[in-house]
Amino acid sequence: MISAGDFKNGLTLEIDGQVMQILEFQHVKPGKGAAFVRTKMKNVINGGVVEKTFRPTEKFPAARIDRKNYQYLYNDGDLYYFMDPESFEQIMINKDTIGDSMKFVKENDEVKVDSYNGNVFAIEPPLFVELEITDTEPGFAGNTAQGANKPATVETGASIQVPLFVNIGDKVKIDTRTGEYLSRV
Repeated sequence: MISAGDFKNGLTLEIDGQVMQILEFQHVKPGKGAAFVRTKMKNVINGGVVEKTFRPTEKFPAARIDRKNYQYLYNDGDLYYFMDPESFEQIMINKDTIGDSMKFVKENDEVKVDSYNGNVFAIEPPLFVELEITDTEPGFAGNTAQGANKPATVETGASIQVPLFVNIGDKVKIDTRTGEYLSRV
């Protein structure tokens, strides 16, 4: 059990039957009245963010979130298939659970599967991936003063913005958190 007085950023707790992660917290001691802890929390299952206040003596159980490496195999319509690289056990996850977290992941890449009490609620792709550009317009030298971008499609089908000098067939490094082009490889 963790008391509200011991809250830290990133701590995951069970509060009112929900799995919540603390994004921000602040201990407040007003001039008049009892002290309290003001928090901003995110529901890790559905992604909702709420602000709540607690007395410093309130206690909550810690939630155990399992993050395990899996290899992405393929998708078949609305189902994505993953394999545990240690036991070779395969699992399938519904497209609704995954959302758009797989748009920069290609087959055989490693991802982290997040689960709570055996129920998968999120997929964490690698932070950076290297993908090949499959479609983009040709860039022309001298048609901008600085830093112009153009749309491009990568081998997974996702669209990103790249500098004008990037061409079809180039491999690029992408930050999967923002979908931002980082460099050519």
